[in-house]
Amino acid sequence: MRINSMSSKKEEQKTTVTSNTTTSSPSHQLQEQHHLVSRSLDDARDNIRKSTDEARSQIPRYTQAVNDYQEQTIQAVREIADNYVEAQKQIINSIQSAFTRYVGNVNVATNWMSPRSIAELYANVVSSFANTVITATRLTNNMIFGNMEAFKTSIQQTKDNTKELSRIGVNTAKSFEQTSNQNARRDGRTDIV
Repeated sequence: MRINSMSSKKEEQKTTVTSNTTTSSPSHQLQEQHHLVSRSLDDARDNIRKSTDEARSQIPRYTQAVNDYQEQTIQAVREIADNYVEAQKQIINSIQSAFTRYVGNVNVATNWMSPRSIAELYANVVSSFANTVITATRLTNNMIFGNMEAFKTSIQQTKDNTKELSRIGVNTAKSFEQTSNQNARRDGRTDIV
């Protein structure tokens, strides 16, 4: 029994909507349609604004994440280089101490074989390696920022182009409206708003 009462209520609502629609004038229907379309587009614009505001609020978090990543990378490179240099120092000191015990005060024929020369050469290699890693990190950061600038320019151009295309669309619609109104006046119809 309840299903029948619900069904009859729906039928009443449909009848009311249908009778309201059929009794209203075409200009009233057009205005109502215009209002509904306008409201839908306003709702869409508001939703887009909310989404962009939310995305904008996330920028500091993303910026901080990039900064943290860069700082961590630089700090890691520094610690790797420091640990490596410290380990090499200890290795060289151990080898020098063992080497000098065997060699003693014997004058080495060639200077490049001395533990000091080998240590200096090795220190230069390690320093060069650390500088290369730091330079590579700097170059990577520069490439990232360069790509970000290109993306920013691309977004600006897209925004400008979209604005221009929207303007063209609006002008075309206005031209269509004017032409339709002129044709309607020429044909003697005045029911078009």
